[in-house]
Amino acid sequence: MHRLAYISTIAADIGDIFFLIAPLTAVPLAVTVLFSEWYMVLPMATVPVIFFLLGMALKCLPRNERENRLSTALCSVALFWFACAMVCGIPFMLGLNMSFTDAFFEGMAGWTGTAFTMMQSLDTAPHTLLFWRSFMQWIGGLGIIAFVIAMASSTGLFRGKLYRTESREEPLMPGILSTGRAIWKIYGFLTFIAIGLILFTGLSLWDSVNLALTTISTGGFTIHDGGILYYHNVLLELLLIPLMIAAALPIRLYYLIAENRRWSLFGDEQVKLFFVMVAIGTAVLTYDLVYFGNADILLALEQGLFMTVSALTTTGFQIADLQTWASVTLLFLMMLMFIGGAAGSSSGGIKLNRVVLGFRALLWWFRRLFVSGKVLVPFKSEGRVIPRATAELETAKTMLVIILSVIVIFVATLVVLQFNQTTYPIIGVLFDITSAFSTCGITTGYVSPGMPVISKWVFIIVMWLGRLEVIPVVVLFMALFRGSD
Repeated sequence: MHRLAYISTIAADIGDIFFLIAPLTAVPLAVTVLFSEWYMVLPMATVPVIFFLLGMALKCLPRNERENRLSTALCSVALFWFACAMVCGIPFMLGLNMSFTDAFFEGMAGWTGTAFTMMQSLDTAPHTLLFWRSFMQWIGGLGIIAFVIAMASSTGLFRGKLYRTESREEPLMPGILSTGRAIWKIYGFLTFIAIGLILFTGLSLWDSVNLALTTISTGGFTIHDGGILYYHNVLLELLLIPLMIAAALPIRLYYLIAENRRWSLFGDEQVKLFFVMVAIGTAVLTYDLVYFGNADILLALEQGLFMTVSALTTTGFQIADLQTWASVTLLFLMMLMFIGGAAGSSSGGIKLNRVVLGFRALLWWFRRLFVSGKVLVPFKSEGRVIPRATAELETAKTMLVIILSVIVIFVATLVVLQFNQTTYPIIGVLFDITSAFSTCGITTGYVSPGMPVISKWVFIIVMWLGRLEVIPVVVLFMALFRGSD
């Protein structure tokens, strides 16, 4: 397949998706009418109109009749996320006169579910744009769940087993349409429950809806400059903890509950590891805040638990000033963000399934060193023996993603420091870049509307790479610059 034919196939696929999401992006216009913000009609209407026109134009391109490859799907996803961030930033340019870079940053933060923002003031911003930010994160969270499930189902390790029970062999989510409907129902139900629970804390319906959208999507956008601390509501902070946890667990668990299948919360290795890390993280942060920061034990426990969950789920809500934290505490929190939540959820990071698989692979390799080469050491996952070839392939892919993730963070930090000779602590820059890659948004304060333009573009690219777990973007650049045979 020549380069032009390959690109035309990708463009046609993206056109289909643009055409489908155009009506969805028109939802914020209802907020424009509700709050009588008529000056926002044109800025907000540009998004569905552009998506519709782009979709129609790209759908008209000739399609290659050959079977699509996995690389084509990966390229389509990478381009789709990039284009969505760019188009969805237009209302910020037209409505707030933000620069293209700042608007693109806001769009990328929205679609990737990162809590960073370039808006100067949230408290004075139009309601339409505030809801648009929350809604972007909600749509992006739904989209990444579908993408991760599709990719996991195509691997040799999880093929045919991802959505099956332990004792029954029929698929739990047969077919693309059934899977899509199931995800929509579960995601919508979790959002509805979150709205009701947040309302219970005394917040208005407006605040509750926006917070629910960004919590269930593990996005972390808020509608006030003070963030979660704006509300001065301890009950809200405590209630957000289980909601963030619920959003970071595999969505298949909720499907099993709904279908009344045999299910155990701790039957999933990712879930076990998640709660173990929450316990360890809370203990370490609480100790550090008391020992290094001389904080009151109850306050330290509250901040330790909340920030651990916020970092591990990559939601990005923040109830502490990290500039007052010790460097070792920041490094530990950075590790939690880098790991992230469970695969099959909207959370970011390298995902807990890779940590589990990587750990099992290390044990497997070391066990093989102590036996004869003729002895077959089985590789087990989820109680099954995995063929050696499949195990080695999946292990290699897991390690590749982890290594590339570390390289991206390292290079991005060097670029920011090279082109921005700042007195800001290096640990702070490294922390915020890791937060961007993990699509978290917890910040030490480096990310702000006043940071250099080159830094903003580095963060835009890092958020894009991190949300798609590096590989799709690498494949896209390989296809564009090398072509595909």
